[in-house]
Amino acid sequence: MRGFFICIEGLDKSGKTTQSKLLVEALRRRGYDAIYTSEPSEGDIGRFIRKYVLNRKNRVNAYVEALLFAADRVEHTETVIKPNLKNGKIVVSDRYLFSSLAYQGAAGVSIDWIREINKAAVKPDLAVYLDVPVDVILQRCEGEKSVMEQREIQEKVREVYMKMVREGELILVDGDGPVERTAGEIEKIVLDRLKSLEGS
Repeated sequence: MRGFFICIEGLDKSGKTTQSKLLVEALRRRGYDAIYTSEPSEGDIGRFIRKYVLNRKNRVNAYVEALLFAADRVEHTETVIKPNLKNGKIVVSDRYLFSSLAYQGAAGVSIDWIREINKAAVKPDLAVYLDVPVDVILQRCEGEKSVMEQREIQEKVREVYMKMVREGELILVDGDGPVERTAGEIEKIVLDRLKSLEGS
């Protein structure tokens, strides 16, 4: 079958990484050739973002953030996502374009402009949003919080994500229950979509 691109979205500490990796494992058990990837990517720009943008006391200009994430996304798309899709793999990305729309959009950057600078990004076949209450997120962010892990930021980001859910860009999954239950729900959504493709 042709490649299939899935992304898992959510607030910080919502369980995206855990669920992305569990999904890859579940798909592999069923015989699918699936790989895990994430953003910021493992490329040079992604490493720069983790070191100089995310690990700061004060947030950089949101337009600068958006441009850096878009540049990283182009590199990620060209070096990881497209080649693996071309080889028929299922690619599961822990964060993708919707994170830029949510985080930089919540900071006042034009959503249309963010979409414009991300035109090189591959459109996912399926995008899941793990919804976890902000109060729960903040409890999980123990100790010193990162520049993004502040209540006001997380609440605004969640609003943008929920708007994308209402508009049909993201599929909502409750991320505030047992890990296994959430994983089972995501797996079912993905398998239903894959089976419909295989039958078409």
